[in-house]
Parts: sequence; C-alpha cells; structure tokens
Amino acid sequence: MGATAASALGYTPPDGGWGWVVVFGAFISIGFSYAFPKALTIFFKEIRQHFGISYSQIAWVSSIMLAVMYAGGPISSVLVNRFGSRPVVITGGIMCGVSMVAASFSSTITHLYICVGIVGGLGLSFNLQPSLTIIGKYFQARRPIANGLAMAGSPVFLCTLAPLNQFLFDRYGWRGGFFILGAMLLNCCVAGSLMRPLAPSGNGVEDQASDRTPQSKKSCVNCISCCSNLSLFRHRGFIIYLIGNMLMFFGFFSPMIFLAPYAKYRGVDEYSAASLLSALALVDMIARPGTGLLANTRWVRPRVQYLFSFAITYNGVCHLLCPLVSGYWGLVAYAVCYGLVYGMVCALLFECLMDLVGPRMFSSAVGLVTILECCPVLLGPPIAGALVDVFGDYSYMFYMCGAVMLTAGLFLFIMNYFNYRRLDQAKPCGLIMIIIICAIWILKISITEYNNNNDNKHHHHLFD
Repeated sequence: MGATAASALGYTPPDGGWGWVVVFGAFISIGFSYAFPKALTIFFKEIRQHFGISYSQIAWVSSIMLAVMYAGGPISSVLVNRFGSRPVVITGGIMCGVSMVAASFSSTITHLYICVGIVGGLGLSFNLQPSLTIIGKYFQARRPIANGLAMAGSPVFLCTLAPLNQFLFDRYGWRGGFFILGAMLLNCCVAGSLMRPLAPSGNGVEDQASDRTPQSKKSCVNCISCCSNLSLFRHRGFIIYLIGNMLMFFGFFSPMIFLAPYAKYRGVDEYSAASLLSALALVDMIARPGTGLLANTRWVRPRVQYLFSFAITYNGVCHLLCPLVSGYWGLVAYAVCYGLVYGMVCALLFECLMDLVGPRMFSSAVGLVTILECCPVLLGPPIAGALVDVFGDYSYMFYMCGAVMLTAGLFLFIMNYFNYRRLDQAKPCGLIMIIIICAIWILKISITEYNNNNDNKHHHHLFD
C-alpha cells in the first residue's frame, strides 16, 4: 500500500513528523468548519423572534452556510492546486471573521443570509477542503487515524461553542455574540500557518510551491478542468459513493440544527438544551478517533465502505426513534446515540472517498462531490423546517430524516457489496493471466533446453 501511494504521489508520505502538527491545524480548521453552523442554532430562537420570521426562514441561515461551504469545494480545489493549502486556509479564516462581525450589524434576515451564509460559508470552504487535502499528502499508512483525529475537531468545538454561545447571548445578546465569534474565527489563520508545504522528498519545507500539484503550472482553464475531472464519473465506486452521499445529506444536518430548538419546544430550559449539543459532541469526540483506529485495522480497512454504510444506517434508526423518547434524559440518550453514529459517519466520510479514488485524485474528487452535494445540503434543513411549520410538530422532521438516512445506508451497503464482488472477481482473472504467462515462459524455456540438448547429442554423434 505504501509503495502504491509513493508511485502515485511521486514521494513517500512521512506518516508522522510535522504531519502531526498539520493534523492539529486541520483539527482547528475542520472544527470551526463543521461545528460553527450547528452551534449558531443556539441564537436561532431569539433571532426568529427579533425579525418575526418562520422556522423555515431561520433554517436558511445554517443551510446556506453549509451549502456554500460545500459548493465552494471546486473553487477551493483550484486555489489549493495553484497556491497551496496554507494561504487558502488563512484567507478563509479572514473571510469568516469579517463575515460574523458584519453580521452583527444586520438589520434584516437577508443580511444574515449574505454575511453568515454566503461570505462565511465560502470562508469555511477555504478552511475545510485544504485541510483534508494536505492530510492525504502527509499520511498514507496512518491516514485513517490522522483523518479521525482531524475530524474530531468538529465535536470538540461543538462541545465548547454550544454553551459558550448561550453564555454570549445571555451576556451580550446575539449581536454582541456574533461580534465576539468573528474574532474567534480568526484562529483559523493560525491553523493555516501550521500547514507547512510538503517537499517531493516527503519532508516539510518552507517552499510555498512545493505542495502544489503539477497542475498548478498550467493555465487557469486547465486547472479548473483538472479539479472537475469528469473521468471520475467512469469510476464505479465513486458513482456509488456520490449517489449514496447525495441522498444522505438531505437528512444529515437537520436533526443537529433543530435539536436545541426541539428541546426548548419540549419544555427544556435554554442551558439544558445547549447541554444536549455538548453531550452529543462529547460522544462524537471519542467516536471519531475511535472510528479512525477501527478503520485502520487490517480486518476493516480492506472493506471500510461497509463500516461507512453501517454508520449511516444506524444514524437513520436513531432519528426514527427520537420522537418516541420523553423528558430531558430521554433526549440525552438520543444525543448520546446520535453523537456516536454521527462521529462514525464524519470520521469515514472523506476517508472512504480517498480509499476509492486514491490521494492523487482526491482533490478533484472532493471538488466534484462537494459541488454536487450542496443541493441536498441547501434544501435539507429548510424542508425540515417547513415540516415543522406545516404540522406544528418536530416528529415529522425526524421521521423524514431517519427514513432518508436509512435508505441511503441500505443503498450504499447493497451497492458496495456488488462493487466488492466485481473487484474480487477481477483479481483472480489477473492472477490466472499471470499464471498462464508464467506457464508459457516455463514451457518456452523447457523447449529451448530440449532443442539444445538434441543439438548437443547430434553434434557428439557426428564426432563419433
């Protein structure tokens, strides 16, 4: 496996060293990217009352932010290939900080859509994709562990940001809270500065051009073409992954976004509602690196797509059972189960993609996946919010998300089963061809030796 990675990348990934510092930087960057849109939901009830809007309208704030974060994947890929991961992440941190400070002066919900959703979402995109890409450059043998540790940033930050946001709201209001959060997001610039470019030899060096792929020397048009590599649509495993994930994302973020408002709807006080996100994040925090360790074992890694399918299926079951629980402790039990499987899905999300396409094609694959997934990411939470508005009950939202996730998990499990069977059937054919070639080569040597022996006997007979 290491030799394959070395031949594909042109160098041997160090699998350690400065790579662990890069993982820490990715931990911060990914943590803000995934946790921030969910932690903002703490402010949603009060913002909805302030502007006099519906659940569906307030849900568009996180929805637009997440969708732009995913839709910005190809742009981020182009910039990473052109300039490297470090400057892209630093730029994203500046954009996120400025967007939240500007949002604190918003006078309409449309201003929040633009500042938080569009500008902030694009900034998060510049944080997310480069962090995932540079981990693939530093790690191969330990890549699932490195990805699991980096992805653990999301629950750690969610666990911290949820109660912090409630405190900021109580102390400074939602406008003051947004202003302070904007300053905190500038820490993404620090995370980006840790992402030292990797030299072809596999050692980190202070050469900004060294972690660019060869496409960075081409024109902008060729670079965009590279990041939108349409040859991936002939990759059977990639197509299965893409369809399953697009279906999954219709129900992936909505339960997290509406968990705190749902708890308040069920009569739970504000801090207890925020503590549900913290409980979820604590379990998620353990689940991600734990899943990375499990995925790195020799029993699971060759069939890691099955573990991903199981996690999505189990996720759907949790959502279907959520409306049946009652009281605060019932919601805590749901948050714990949800945090476990949510962490498993997030830890495997990009590891499974890299397992399918390899580190060389990963940047292009992420760009294609995120741009196509932005539609379900954008529409999922508003559709869930519309169900709450229409029925006046959160149960139908959880049922919808659970059914979608369950369907996606079963689809991935079945299709990956047939994909693995096709791959296994292809391996014996290659082995048979090698055996046949070796047999022909041995037979040829035997015939040559036989002819040489006959010639020698004939030569001696003439001499006699």
